[in-house]
Amino acid sequence: MTQHTDVVVVGGGQAGIAAGYHLRRQGLGHVILDADAAPGGSWQHMWDSLHLFSPADHSSLPGRLMPAQPGETYPDAGHVVDYLTDYEKRYDLPVQHGTQVDAVHRDGDRLLVETDSGTWRARTVISATGTWSRPFVPAVPGSTDFTGRQLHTVNYHRPGDFAGQRVLVVGGGNSGAQIAADLALDDNVETTWVTQRPPRFLPDDVDGRVLFDVATARRRALDEGRSDTGGVASLGDVVAVPPVRAARDAGLLRARPMFTRLTATGVQWADGSRSDADMIIWCTGFRPALAHLAPLGLRGPRGHVATSGTLAIGEPRLHLLGYGDWTGPASATLIGVGRPARGAAQQIARQLNI
Repeated sequence: MTQHTDVVVVGGGQAGIAAGYHLRRQGLGHVILDADAAPGGSWQHMWDSLHLFSPADHSSLPGRLMPAQPGETYPDAGHVVDYLTDYEKRYDLPVQHGTQVDAVHRDGDRLLVETDSGTWRARTVISATGTWSRPFVPAVPGSTDFTGRQLHTVNYHRPGDFAGQRVLVVGGGNSGAQIAADLALDDNVETTWVTQRPPRFLPDDVDGRVLFDVATARRRALDEGRSDTGGVASLGDVVAVPPVRAARDAGLLRARPMFTRLTATGVQWADGSRSDADMIIWCTGFRPALAHLAPLGLRGPRGHVATSGTLAIGEPRLHLLGYGDWTGPASATLIGVGRPARGAAQQIARQLNI
């Protein structure tokens, strides 16, 4: 059976429910289709020790402040899941969990959204699927020779899972540094941190509040035709959250340059020497999860869809929300997604003459 609505939102994480909040305020009929069985988006899949970069009052979606977590300056992932669950219920958002969207097609003056439980015809679609479901692992010589285990950030949960093992953590960003620190602080794990270039730690007093302000200032400068400030990337790559600082200051977080290849039992370094490893954890980032948009033929380099704000340039009935700065400054963050979500809802209301 085919159902009809004004707007289909694909994805029920922070971006999807922020969109739902603003669509409701605009009086737009909508449904939010989410592949996860429960609320919380990607936060429900994070590793145990993960905390936000920002205090709760700087980590809120539109309309509802995140309450502080008792005993924590920076809330943990479980607290974020509780907040998103409450948000969804508080605003009675029409989220259908456990619904996998397979494809979006053009269908006359509508877009046809195919799911594993039926189809929807919509006047507009907002894609808010994020990146968590599309982990990226680089092609490295010897990757099929290695006989140990290889995981990605998405598979990591806690150091106890690796007791007595030799673990290589690959990646110089925040997830790489945090997971390397998590393991290095555990005496039962032999940890080696590997990065493509020397890690750049942000000053210890920089947290998510500063990062949001810097990202917003960069976007404002670009929009006004001023020179690029460099944004967050100009400050560094790694936020010095407490576990990272502790491991760094204890001398446990020293990165080695990237190895040249994998071997059957480990890795080979640039000087020809070798090290054995039982496990490699690839903390090498993500790509936008946009496979459902493939029938529209819009994807360009690195899998991105060209946009003006959130609006897809090649399809005026499609908006993309929450994928990073290319869909709005800091739009992949809790505090940053509200503004582009509001803009998308307002633009859709104008398009549909509501």
